Amino acid sequence: QSQLVESGGGLVQAGGSLTLSCTASTRTYGLYHAWFRQAPGKDREHVATVDWSGDVQYYSEFSQGRFIISRSDAKDTVYLQMNSLSPDDAAVYYCAAKLGGPSQRPSDWTWWGQGTQVTVSS
Repeated sequence: QSQLVESGGGLVQAGGSLTLSCTASTRTYGLYHAWFRQAPGKDREHVATVDWSGDVQYYSEFSQGRFIISRSDAKDTVYLQMNSLSPDDAAVYYCAAKLGGPSQRPSDWTWWGQGTQVTVSS
């Protein structure tokens, strides 16, 4: 029974947009949340991180300017708005949470969702 549940994945054409959601089933006060992605045969890589307030965001280079990470007003849902998608963005996208501060290393994150598939056609 995961504490984080992703949704919103699907098939989009190159150049299109998609918004993913991650909903927490427990209290989220003080937690950082992040999106990671993993394509077949590749390592899991960091996409974006947001602090608990939602005011501080961190982006990996490939997502900077194209993706937006945000929180709901109630702080229980984290979104990833993805724009200008390309086939290189196709992957399983995972939501993660941790205490303390941001990190780009998957092993530093404590809680994980099951992932949602994003497919981009060219």
